[in-house]
Amino acid sequence: MHLTVVSSLDSQCRESAAARLGQTHTNSVVVLHDLLDGSLVLRRVYRDGQLFERETTQLEHGCLSCTVRLDVVPTAERLASCGFDHVVLGLPPGVAAGMAVTELRRGLSRPAVIDNAVLALDPVDLDDHIWDRHTLFESGFTSMPTDERTSGEFLIGEFGQVDTVMVHPGLGAVLTGDPREGSAQWLLGVELLGQLASHAGVVGAADEYRPGCFDDAEAAARNRPGVVRVPVIEAEGSFRTVLHRAGRPLHPGRFREALPQLAAGTHWLRGRLWIASAPKTRIAVQGIGPRVWLESTGKWLADSAEPGQAHAGKTGADVDSVLDWHPSHGDRGTVLAITGRSEDIDAREFRDLLDSCQLTQAEMKQDFGVWDDPLELSDAL
Repeated sequence: MHLTVVSSLDSQCRESAAARLGQTHTNSVVVLHDLLDGSLVLRRVYRDGQLFERETTQLEHGCLSCTVRLDVVPTAERLASCGFDHVVLGLPPGVAAGMAVTELRRGLSRPAVIDNAVLALDPVDLDDHIWDRHTLFESGFTSMPTDERTSGEFLIGEFGQVDTVMVHPGLGAVLTGDPREGSAQWLLGVELLGQLASHAGVVGAADEYRPGCFDDAEAAARNRPGVVRVPVIEAEGSFRTVLHRAGRPLHPGRFREALPQLAAGTHWLRGRLWIASAPKTRIAVQGIGPRVWLESTGKWLADSAEPGQAHAGKTGADVDSVLDWHPSHGDRGTVLAITGRSEDIDAREFRDLLDSCQLTQAEMKQDFGVWDDPLELSDAL
């Protein structure tokens, strides 16, 4: 059995993408799930573009994960037993593709191949989504009041998970008759998409679609907190990404003061920090639109191995540790990248500001235990 998972915030984009994906195999079926108010799940099943099943299910505890576990997975199992070779699963808006893939791996009784994880998106809306301060519930994308993710947080998470982004006019464009496709705003959104998801194939209505390119390990590596991926080629355009590395620990006070300026005007800030007040702790930092936060991700690899045994080839070492390994300080170090409008990002200013947060040579000679101004993770929000 082959499966393709489609995530989205826009039901119109999702349905357009799912319909196209349903044509990639000769014996395909398309399933669209929606979680409605009152914990009611609506399931629609299509074959060759024709609706042949429409059912509703009442969940005892309605939530997005319950919808996947109690209806999406059993439906995929049932359709596979009916002889369908390929099932396209259009997830409820706001359901992460990674969560669905995990539940499918866990819940299916028969082997399944995940062909693709696809995000369906209207690129005209992308910039607004990144900067929206409202939660998914407040914006009407989900029926769950406890869902505190913003649309930007959802999309950045999906960009790391999926291998393909299908671009279609959204529900707003269809309702208003707005011919968005190919407009200046459309092209600007596609350009931003290339900076935020440089690894993904961007597929429009007239573009070729490459099936069968989902890779679990690659998706997991991209989504590890603190990991930085940037476009291979820095092209001139309306958006740009700047990457910088700092080899010495950061002074906690200076970094706290600099963080708002580092993040100002950026669509996406991400990376990992080596802070002098917590030298053995790998701290991930992420800023999406108006929100910025830090989190501990455990010890650096160089601090988790037995004395004299820390090295880049240690079993379980992630790719970044291998590539960034330094003879004296191992994988420790600060790596930070920002993506935003070209006119809002001054690469030299960004790099100089981050460099100024590093300990000076004189400060490096002190014992790290003298730092009594620890950077509290909540302070940077």
